[in-house]
Amino acid sequence: MVYITEAHPSDVWQMESNIKDKVVFASPHNQEERALIAGACVRKLGIKFPAAVDEFGNSTEKAYTGWPDRIYLVDPNGRVAYKSRPGPFGFKAEELASALRKLAIPNAAQNARPAREVITGSRDRAVSVP
Repeated sequence: MVYITEAHPSDVWQMESNIKDKVVFASPHNQEERALIAGACVRKLGIKFPAAVDEFGNSTEKAYTGWPDRIYLVDPNGRVAYKSRPGPFGFKAEELASALRKLAIPNAAQNARPAREVITGSRDRAVSVP
């Protein structure tokens, strides 16, 4: 996950669901504030997978059209293997599953790992974003 511009800051456009979930934040004024908000959101929302924070100029958001939500699958060579339509309504689980299967078959043989491990991911792989 890459945390990008706060989607519903309290000083711009607040969502009732943010109030209910107690994740109400004003727009950050610098990278340090953005990182603090990202960390609080990850903890409060119980996100259990790695998260990175886009830089304050929003280069990742711009490069990957990350707003409102997107799901990307990045292959072991760092190339985008799948990009969802804007979420959450554009998320199609079967499309992502199909893309995962396409990557898992050649990679399982190449890496001598079971396909299940490739699909669920492993901690020894990391992808960096610009």
